[in-house]
Amino acid sequence: MIVKKQYLKSKPLCKVVFGIPSELADDAREAWLVGDFNRWDQIATPMKRLKNGSFSVTVDLETGREYQFRYLIDGNRWENAWNADKSVLTPYGDTYNSIVIV
Repeated sequence: MIVKKQYLKSKPLCKVVFGIPSELADDAREAWLVGDFNRWDQIATPMKRLKNGSFSVTVDLETGREYQFRYLIDGNRWENAWNADKSVLTPYGDTYNSIVIV
């Protein structure tokens, strides 16, 4: 998984690149980034499929916060970011959410 951060000097924002590598995407047709920054809306933040089969999206996030997120692949498979800053058990207690700290 890819989570890259670029802090802006002019604003309290961080451009965060989220990515799913081609090995994990397999033959996926679509992928979305879902998290508390988009109110867990499963279609609000679609990811772009790249030529190499991976998926990527860049999101501007307000600095000084932690954001929970997961990847949704083909509308039915949830994945976490292996290189997230940390993870936390969901309120449902059956899985974990990835966390990015900006």
